[in-house]
Amino acid sequence: MDRARRRAAATAPSRAETVAFHPPGRRHGVDGGTGRTGEFANGEFVNGESAEASNGAPERQREQLRGQVEELRTEVEQLRQAAESRPVIDQARGMVMALAPCDAQTAWWVLVQVSQHSNVKLRRVARALVAGVEGTPVPEPVRGALAAALHRVRAASR
Repeated sequence: MDRARRRAAATAPSRAETVAFHPPGRRHGVDGGTGRTGEFANGEFVNGESAEASNGAPERQREQLRGQVEELRTEVEQLRQAAESRPVIDQARGMVMALAPCDAQTAWWVLVQVSQHSNVKLRRVARALVAGVEGTPVPEPVRGALAAALHRVRAASR
């Protein structure tokens, strides 16, 4: 969640972009996108500049918000996948702990190594291992990487 907040803060519009443009009349404040402060009347700054020239700011802000919404949708989807795959990963970690034998942290390391060496996502490695117990053959790249990782763990514990 912290990463999402940092991203939102980095792409958040500046103060000048978020201040609304007031209807014509004599007011003091910040123009709706240029960041210029001063007195304006009837849609123009007192110095003669048009306040209408800054109307691109709301569109820029909408684009930034669209980008933020898309990033958040992607993050939510990734979190959903993580939540769905967590139980299977924990089962696979338990299997590795029984096979090695090792602690939970070492079992996690083994799964990560298998994933990296077989070029298969960790959640798919875990599904393959759990399915292997149920009778489905474990794919060769995963099987080979698992055997090598378990061999390294056993050799290190001697």
